[in-house]
Amino acid sequence: MDRLNLDDAPVFLAIARTGTLTAAAKQLGTGIATVSRKIERLEHTLGVPLFLRHQTGYKLTDEGQALLPRAEKLEEAAQSFRMNAAFEAEAIGHVRIATAENLANVLIIPSLGELMQSHPDLTVEVLTDITTSNLHRQDADLAVRMVRPDRGNLTVKKIGILGYGLYGSEAYLATRETVEANPISSDRFIGWAERQQMLPAAQWVERMLKGDAPSVATSSLLGQISAAKAGLGLAVLPHFLAVDAGLVPVSLDIGLDQPIWLVVHSDLVASRRIKIVADHLSAVIARNAGRLAGRELHS
Repeated sequence: MDRLNLDDAPVFLAIARTGTLTAAAKQLGTGIATVSRKIERLEHTLGVPLFLRHQTGYKLTDEGQALLPRAEKLEEAAQSFRMNAAFEAEAIGHVRIATAENLANVLIIPSLGELMQSHPDLTVEVLTDITTSNLHRQDADLAVRMVRPDRGNLTVKKIGILGYGLYGSEAYLATRETVEANPISSDRFIGWAERQQMLPAAQWVERMLKGDAPSVATSSLLGQISAAKAGLGLAVLPHFLAVDAGLVPVSLDIGLDQPIWLVVHSDLVASRRIKIVADHLSAVIARNAGRLAGRELHS
C-alpha cells in the first residue's frame, strides 16, 4: 500500500460535505483539478472507492461512510493543534522569571507594564529567591543571573555587565582616617553573613579585613545599603544601587564587575511566550547598560 498523505483528508471531508468537486474546491480555496487528483490519490492509497460519481455530484460509498468519522476526528486534532500553535504565537500564558532581588525590584518589575500592554494575555511571576529556583526542576522558565551555569540543558546568553564599587555615606567619609600608601587600610567594612560567604563581594571584603571582624554583617543587599547609609563602614555595592541610595564612591573599580546572563531551558527556547519575555528582559538590560556598568552614574 502506498503511504497515506494526510493532506488528502480535508479534500475527502470537503467533497463529502458539499457533494461536488466545484463546491469542495471553493471551500478549500484551491482548483478543481487539485481536488480531483487528491481524492483519486486517497482512493488509490486506501484501495477502496470512497465516492460514487454521478452527473449530479459525489455520494459516499459504504467504505467512504465508514471512513467519515475517522476523518472528522483527524480534522478535530488538526484544529486543536492549530489552536495550541496560535496560543504560543500570541504569547498567551504564564512565565516564571528567577532573578536577583536588586534587578527585580529596580529594573525588571517596573518594566513589566510595557510588556503587559503589548501582550495583555501574558502573566509573569518574578522569583527572587534564586537559591530555590532551579530551571532543571522547572521551578522557573528562565532566569537572569550573575553566575553562568556550567551544566544542564540550558541556553545561556550574556546580556550585560553589572559593575561594583566601594561606597560609604558622606557622614562616614567625613570622619574616616586614610593612610596614603593604603587609603582603606584603617576603614571599617560591612561584611556578609556566613551563608553568603560564597558571594564575590563577601570574599572581597574578607580579603580586605585580613582576619578582622566586619563592623556589621548582613544577609541582603538592602541590609548592606542600610548599614552603609547609617555610617557603619564601607560596603561593596552595585553602582546603580549605591548611587540611588545617595552613597559616595571610594573606589569605582574593584575588579568585581560581573556578566549578566540570560538563561533559558533549551526545551523552552522555541516557545513564543518565553521568547517574548526573554527579548523583553534583554532589552531592559541593554537599555540600562550604562547605569548598570556605572558609566552613566559617574561620568
